[in-house]
Amino acid sequence: MNLVYDIKDRPPFGQVILFAIQQLLAIIAATIAVPAVVNNFCIESGLGFAGNPLSASAALFGAGCGTFIYLLFTKSKSPVFLGSSFAFLGSMMSAFAGAVSMQAGCAGLIAGAVIAGLVYVIIAIVVKVAGVKWIDKLMPPVVIGPTVAIIGLSLAGNAIGDFTNGGATGSPYVAMICGLVTLFTVVLCSTYGKKMAKLIPFFIGIIAGYIVACIFYLIGNATGNDALKVINFSALQNMGSFISLPDFSFLKADWSALTPSFLVTIFAAYAPVAFVVFAEHLSDHKNLSTIIGHNLLEEPGLSRTLLGDGIGSMVGAFFGGACNTTYGESIACVGITKNASVISIWGAAILCILFSLITPLVCFLETIPSCVMGGVCITLYGFIASSGFKMFQKVDLNKNQNLFTACVIFIAGVGGLTVSFGKVTLTTVACALTLGIIVNKVLAKEKE
Repeated sequence: MNLVYDIKDRPPFGQVILFAIQQLLAIIAATIAVPAVVNNFCIESGLGFAGNPLSASAALFGAGCGTFIYLLFTKSKSPVFLGSSFAFLGSMMSAFAGAVSMQAGCAGLIAGAVIAGLVYVIIAIVVKVAGVKWIDKLMPPVVIGPTVAIIGLSLAGNAIGDFTNGGATGSPYVAMICGLVTLFTVVLCSTYGKKMAKLIPFFIGIIAGYIVACIFYLIGNATGNDALKVINFSALQNMGSFISLPDFSFLKADWSALTPSFLVTIFAAYAPVAFVVFAEHLSDHKNLSTIIGHNLLEEPGLSRTLLGDGIGSMVGAFFGGACNTTYGESIACVGITKNASVISIWGAAILCILFSLITPLVCFLETIPSCVMGGVCITLYGFIASSGFKMFQKVDLNKNQNLFTACVIFIAGVGGLTVSFGKVTLTTVACALTLGIIVNKVLAKEKE
């Protein structure tokens, strides 16, 4: 891919700010969604916790700090942002379900992130000793390509769900109009725009969709038609002080609650999932390597990316409660804009921390309608899927080994196969990848 800005390139300062905001907008919805989902679980499960255990602004702060750690470990050679991981949602819910109080649950989240991070550290040591050649043999293009495609395809339902989400009162048709404005603004800017428009299509698309949503809101307000109100400004109305520290998880944690039995529960919930997320980590970095034309598994090295991800998760959870992971949305943003400058990622991490401290900015980000983000995510998730297809386009599917390997990965992934062992759930991507590896090895002795 012909990049406009390579990894070490330094765009002008004004452009860096725009690129950083674009990266932030690409990852914002998912990063703050994780604490929202966990908070809803605590309320709906009747756990009796007073207040919300997790904070969106603290999750942003943790994501920014986690990305700092990752960039330091990878020597600023891997242009990807780390945000709250959905893979650990079940683990986080288990931590609160087994806790005697909200404070105990927060301590459990941090302990779980440390356990998951240590798993990454152990894998990194193994990789450092054994190298990465065995990974290429275990996961050739016919395995890793469909797996990357599944990462994008498995998120398709989320994108369409947001695309048609009109909020509490808004019409799904009005939501789709806003989403379509966003979608077409992104694709038109990426295809026909001048140099700068090509570099910030998501930023322009979100602004366009937001303006259209505001226009519908004003018309709905004037006519008394709530179906036109797909945007909710309540966060801005209740924002409180201008600058405030986020509600950090470590400040609420009750460390005395980490009894041996509770730690065993946390270990069982987090450690197996860390091995599963390793597969997604590997897929993300192989995909990013293809986009930037540089093998990240060799330089800075898989051991460094693992350490950055693992320690970054520990730091992210210390502040925000959620483990971090490399974001496919961030990778897609790099691929579509052809901007791989790591300075942009540094800028996004700094802005993430600054935004988390400025209440009006956090509240403004929360007012971006789901339908607008849905329009963006159609392109982001679609790009991830397309990148996977590109990775195995030269694979000979006339060979049964390759054909059936791809078949089981696609059907297991699109079909949403998951496997649970007690409180531990193997995600769809992990199940599809595991099946693909097994089939590929079973058929390895196919005769020519």
